Order: sequence, then C-alpha cells, then structure tokens
Amino acid sequence: MATSRRSFLKRIGGVGGAGAAFSAMTALGLMPTETFAGMPDLPRTAGAGKKVVILGAGITGLVSAYELEKAGFDVVVLEARDRVGGRNWTVRGGDKIEMVGEETQVCSFSDGLYLNAGPARLPSHHKAILSYCQQLGVPLEVEVNSSRSAYIWSEKGCGGKPVEMRQGLNDTRGYVAEMLAKAVNRGALDQELTLDDKERLMPFLKMYGDLSEDMTFKGTERSGFETFPGAADQFGKHRAPLPMKDLLAHEQMRATLFEENIHQQAAMFQPVGGMDQIPKAFAKAIRSPIVRGAEVVEIKSRQGVQVVYKDTKTGAMKTVAADYCIVTIPLALVAKIKTDFDPQVTKAVASVPNDFSNKIGFDAPRFWEKQGIYGGISFVGGDTSLVWYPSAQIFSERGMLLACYGSGPRAAEFAKRPLAEQIAIARATVGKLHPGHESSLSRGVVVNWSKIPYNMGPWPRWGGQQGQEGHIDGPEFRLLNQPAGSVYFAGGHLSQTPGWQEGAILSAHRTIRALAEREKHAALVNTAAVAA
Repeated sequence: MATSRRSFLKRIGGVGGAGAAFSAMTALGLMPTETFAGMPDLPRTAGAGKKVVILGAGITGLVSAYELEKAGFDVVVLEARDRVGGRNWTVRGGDKIEMVGEETQVCSFSDGLYLNAGPARLPSHHKAILSYCQQLGVPLEVEVNSSRSAYIWSEKGCGGKPVEMRQGLNDTRGYVAEMLAKAVNRGALDQELTLDDKERLMPFLKMYGDLSEDMTFKGTERSGFETFPGAADQFGKHRAPLPMKDLLAHEQMRATLFEENIHQQAAMFQPVGGMDQIPKAFAKAIRSPIVRGAEVVEIKSRQGVQVVYKDTKTGAMKTVAADYCIVTIPLALVAKIKTDFDPQVTKAVASVPNDFSNKIGFDAPRFWEKQGIYGGISFVGGDTSLVWYPSAQIFSERGMLLACYGSGPRAAEFAKRPLAEQIAIARATVGKLHPGHESSLSRGVVVNWSKIPYNMGPWPRWGGQQGQEGHIDGPEFRLLNQPAGSVYFAGGHLSQTPGWQEGAILSAHRTIRALAEREKHAALVNTAAVAA
C-alpha cells in the first residue's frame, strides 16, 4: 500500500530527529512557518475604578500587575516570600536555601558566581519574554545550550567510556543515511517516493551522512579526529566509527537529539548576571504595591473578592478587598487554602499534584574548558540526569557547574536521600565524565523543588489531562482556564508549556485580555441600561 510523503518524513524524523526531517523537507521543497500574537494593547482607561488583587509575584503575577496597571486598574500583589520571581530564582553567595524538613543551606559561592535554581535559558522563539527583556532593559547574552564536545555516558554504554556528542550524533546519522540509501537503491521505497523525490533525496542522504561515493558510511571528520590536521603533510585522520549496535544499545543515545526539541534549539539566551534580573526589572517598573511576606490563608469570592493573608513577620491577619482576583499560586498549594469556590472548581484545583525536580550546583575551576567544552550539557541518566556547563563568563577562573538536573519519579526518590548523599552522588557522576576533577568541586548546594516553601514542586503533573498529541487538554484544565466568578487562575501551569516562563506570560496575557473584555462588556451593558 502506498504511503504519503508525510509518513516518509515522519520515519526520517523518528530516527534522525527534527533536524533531519527539516532538512529532508527543505530538499523536497517544503517550508514551515510560525507567528506571535504580541503584547496586550489595552486602553489606559480599560480598568478605571476597578481593583485587582494578584496572588503571587512570580512571572505571571508580575506581568499581570505590569499590564493591568497600565490599563488603569488599581492593582495590589501579595507574595508570601521576601523576594519576587517565584520559580525564577537565582542563588548567590550569602543566600540561604530553605527547604521543608532540611537544614538551611548558606551559599558560599565565589564572587560573581550564581546558580539559576529555576529557569536558566530563554529560547529564541519565546518572543513574549524576550520582548519584555527588551522593554524593561534587561541585557541578554547567548546561552550555549548544546556542545558537540560534551558527552553522553552510561555505566554499560560503550564500555562505560564517555562518548563525545559529535561522535554519537554523526556516526548514527551516517549509518541511518547509508541504510536509507540502500533502501532507495533496492526500490524498497518506490511506492513512497516519486522519481524526482529520489533524485533529490540521494544527494541529500550523501551529504547528511557524509557517505562515500558508493553511498556507504566509513566514518567522518564530523565525529572528531583521531589525529588532528596540522602543517604541511600532517594530515588529519578521523576517528573510526563506533559500531552501530553499540550506539543503538547506549542508554543515552536519544540525548544526541536533545537540541532538536523546539524549545532547546539555538539560539538560546540568558540574562546577564542571572535569570532573576527579569523579575527584578518588573518589580522596579511596577508602581503598584507588591506586599512581600503575605501568606494567603483564605479567598472569599461570593461578593467581589476578599483575600485574607498572614503577615509572616508579625503574624497579623489582614484582608484585601477587590473586584477581581488573579491566582497564580501553584494549584497544589491553592488546594490547601480556605476558599468558597464551587465544588467542581475545588475538585479541579485539588486534582493537580506537583511534579518533582532537583538541581545541584558546584563552585569549580573551569577544567571542562581545557577539554574544549564551552557551555552545553553532558547526559548521564540515572539520578542526576545531566551535567550542565556554564556559558556565562567563559574563560574566567571559576564557574558554576550544574551536576544534577533531574525531574519526575526518579527525582522524587533522589530527593529523599540526605543532602550530603545527594551531593556525593552528583560529585561522583562528574568524576565519571572528567576523572580526577571531582575533587575540585566545592561549595555544593542542593535545590529539591518538592521541598521549597510556597512551591513544593517545579510544575504540575497533569497526568490524565495529556492528550494523544501531548497537548494538555482535559476537563479540569479547561475549567481552571475559565473564571470562577470574579476569580481567575493563571500561570505557566495553565499553559501548554508549564515548565517555561513563556507559558507563564502567555497565560497572563490571556487572563488580562479576558478581564479587560469583561469590563468592556459590563460598561456597554451599563450604558445601554442608562439609555433605556
């Protein structure tokens, strides 16, 4: 039975990643597109005479306050912490890391070093947050998210030896290209490809896999050199290709396709001096009050909104009354707040538990740069998942090495270990990649997001709300994206990208527009009533 071009391209993408599929589409004359809706553009009087209380000074709350006050709303933000940013949190020397059930860690990083405990990169197509950085004057620099000099490693893969990303990726491409070329030459794809398709595809496969003239893979310089080219007759010699069976059996082989993920593709950016420069810039630009140390204990929503909060320094109970409330607090924490929501809303809020995620950072001399690694990630799997090399302050004396960034069920189990044991495991993993250098790692700190007060997790675990195509689209998700009377829920957790700041902003934009449209409609109704 004949198969469409779409099916054929899907096969290429399944083996060679999005980059391979994109290149094949280009060779066949196809082209993708993308768009961005832009910032809210509301009249300055849209919210005149109306007050909004925003719960949480994370990115969603800050964007909401910034845009709503420009539209004439009276705004107040309640934040339980003594800082803004929420999950956007940068840790520096002298800062404290407080976690439920653990002793407080006091960071002693070298001057100028910092750990982005939460988000640490900004994709180039996340145009909302990039636009705000430009608007607020937050300087950005390139974040090197992927390095061909970094490694994949597993205990069993390739004899337990680290494999450079460039070799794992390019040797695999070579073998895949050779197999496809053989299939085309045997006529195995005659029902799937036209003659013109085949004439275009064969030179592409030769280039894609760096095949020889007889369309076989014999190794490639792309995978690295055994002998580097030099002067005169000092010819370079590429590495012998790794056996295909070893590559296919390697537990971390899929990590060579990491940067094919649309959210991980170059160019990537980061704020100069730490990710928290973004919420700090918002806080500076917002004229409305941001009340810190305000722990919300009750939300009343039957007649307007009344939010009761506790001053965490004095213990005093205070109340803020408003026309509307935007709740950006993680849903798992909202479930613990006293509310008068309708039962179906209360049930929906309680149905979304938090996920798990851990980070462990070390202050270290930049030994990885002497090995040709300038930024990027080595993938190791297991409890620690990866080693992430800093791309800020390249060529300086010391750097912040992220030796663990794991998420999901395995992260939940890892976070149960004593902090000293977590640090020891992360240190030992670095030693697998860079033997002898594990002893140079110092001042390690652990961030178990499941223990961080006022978060108790990095992002939601929607579970059964996931659709067949990976979209979040279930009844609870849809319900919580609608207002509950005068209360609106917003945040990255209510977007299609719950782990990214872009999702937090787009959720804020959606809520802002809905609230402004509601006020506009109410004004028209009032005008019509007066005229009648």
